[in-house]
Amino acid sequence: MRTPEAGGVASSAGDVPRRVGLRHDDDWPFSQRPLLARLPAFRFRASLVPLHLIFEKLLISPSALYFYFHSQDVEPATQSLVSVTYTMGSTQIDLAELPAMKSNPKFIFFTDFDGTITLQDSNDFMTDNIGYGRDKRRAGNIACLNNEITFRDSFQDMMDSVTKPYDQCIQYLVDNIKLDPGFKAFFEWSLENNIPVVVLSSGMEPVIKALLEKLVGPDASKMQVLGNHVGPREGKNINEEGGWTILFKHPESGFGHDKSIELRKYSSLPGDLRPTMFYAGDGVSDLSAARETDLLFAKKGHDLISYCAREDVPFTVFEDWSNILTKCKSIVEGKTTVQAAAKEGYEAYKSGAAGIEVQTKK
Repeated sequence: MRTPEAGGVASSAGDVPRRVGLRHDDDWPFSQRPLLARLPAFRFRASLVPLHLIFEKLLISPSALYFYFHSQDVEPATQSLVSVTYTMGSTQIDLAELPAMKSNPKFIFFTDFDGTITLQDSNDFMTDNIGYGRDKRRAGNIACLNNEITFRDSFQDMMDSVTKPYDQCIQYLVDNIKLDPGFKAFFEWSLENNIPVVVLSSGMEPVIKALLEKLVGPDASKMQVLGNHVGPREGKNINEEGGWTILFKHPESGFGHDKSIELRKYSSLPGDLRPTMFYAGDGVSDLSAARETDLLFAKKGHDLISYCAREDVPFTVFEDWSNILTKCKSIVEGKTTVQAAAKEGYEAYKSGAAGIEVQTKK
């Protein structure tokens, strides 16, 4: 039996709530509820019952429990997740910081945004049309792919070339960026099957959220979005000419937003809790994520495939989200495995079906 000191769980209830309850959303199928959530009106007082004794006496794993703050006067809809911390080696993982884990999913789909969920990359679109242009931008992409420059520095250079006020930039993108035609069907299926979608982007959160609201609708709020932010330049306002600059999520990283950091929070979870992890991407901003998931979907004809083939990173190819939906359904229904799917990409690349010219390995 693992104790908190030995790599188990620790729970802190804070000062506001008077009780800790074990609850589960009522609209989930009964068969998918964890063990204690099937027991009627199960309650315990955190001050009287040590959590490790509950695990030991009931012979259940921590992953079967959902801890929610609630007081006698608070409605269930207002409850929030209690901090549950796993210690894995020197790393502590707080489940309260992983909202995608709230529903105890067996699968989570992580995805890039620009050029993956959308048909165009919004940052490339701005750079090509109202920044320094496609040729210089493309040269920077290739330099990143060849490790001649960091993605962070290349992307900073791209965004610095766009000087329009930020509110005008957002409107420009809302007017021009289109959604992949298969994404809505995939997203609806994911909601029906308890497969959270988490957007990990090297773009800017305000842009992504505005585009998702326009392109997907109200349900877009059910997607967690993690990306970079925007701030004013010294002495300026973001909504004036030359007034904004990108604020990187991980400025110390050559990626600016190192997606692997977020992914490792999930991949490091204990085996009985860890979900199967999918990731979809298309370009150099996805290089940090390429090795961190169980199945990588790489977009046909794009730079991510070149990287994966060169670096021996397993992947499978997609053209649009209808391909992703078909493959994910097969895996979720047990008709194929992530291991089998991950072998398909290199075969497609070698045969020329991945849309990338085959390069001879040196």
